Amino acid sequence: MSIPELDARSLISAKDKSHVRQVHDHLRNHGALKVKLGFLDPDSDYLRQIVLGLHEHHGHGLPSTHSSTRGWFWDVRPQPETIQHRAISETMDDFPWHTDSCYETAPANFFALHVLQHDRYGGGTLSLLNVERLLRSISPWAKQALSEPEFRIAVPPEFSKGHQPSFIGRLLSTDEQGQHGRLRFRDDLLAPLTPRANAAYCELMHTFSQQKKTQIQNLTSELLPKGSIILMDNGRWLHSRNHVRDAGRHLRRVRWDARPLQKPVSLLAQV
Repeated sequence: MSIPELDARSLISAKDKSHVRQVHDHLRNHGALKVKLGFLDPDSDYLRQIVLGLHEHHGHGLPSTHSSTRGWFWDVRPQPETIQHRAISETMDDFPWHTDSCYETAPANFFALHVLQHDRYGGGTLSLLNVERLLRSISPWAKQALSEPEFRIAVPPEFSKGHQPSFIGRLLSTDEQGQHGRLRFRDDLLAPLTPRANAAYCELMHTFSQQKKTQIQNLTSELLPKGSIILMDNGRWLHSRNHVRDAGRHLRRVRWDARPLQKPVSLLAQV
């Protein structure tokens, strides 16, 4: 499944209803979209306006404020070593497969990354694996078990905000139309709590290990260079990042439309 691409020749594109509709349609139909900016945008004004347009015209929830200085945006770049916990995204280490904000009771349905400076030394590759394709190889009973709240989800210390260190939830849901499976995933944070959940999780991981060999899309710096944006349906794609080689690599991220994972209406047999 190739990721569609869209050109934005000027900032005016982000306020064009037909352009916003194209972004919405690509996210709905493919769960992902690459945008090539034809202008300099150091403040990510295009991305801010697109999120506002998706909210105004297509019912997307707005992002939560990340900080008092950057608002909705999170600057993803290597940070100096400190005694405080840091998010993996702020290191140069590999970031294994996951969905964003999986440790939230209401994870974001969408996220986007604006490439302000790509890795100039061949690292920091974003890799993608399609959840719908993954679920096709999983049995209906396993999908049912994954959709039950029988998993402990740990909250990383850097995101605990003084709240509970973990919570109980489900890993699998569907979108509001019941058409697409949506997964919550990050292996180091998940623990099955019942034999049924454990068996289903083992089946998921076995299928995942097989598909990693053949179904991955690798978005290198050549495919996602400076001045490009990737928008993702968070629950419909797993993603990872390999070792960052360039300390100057700089992405800007926004997450929006946060909603709890609801129990699917069906058993997901059709997924």
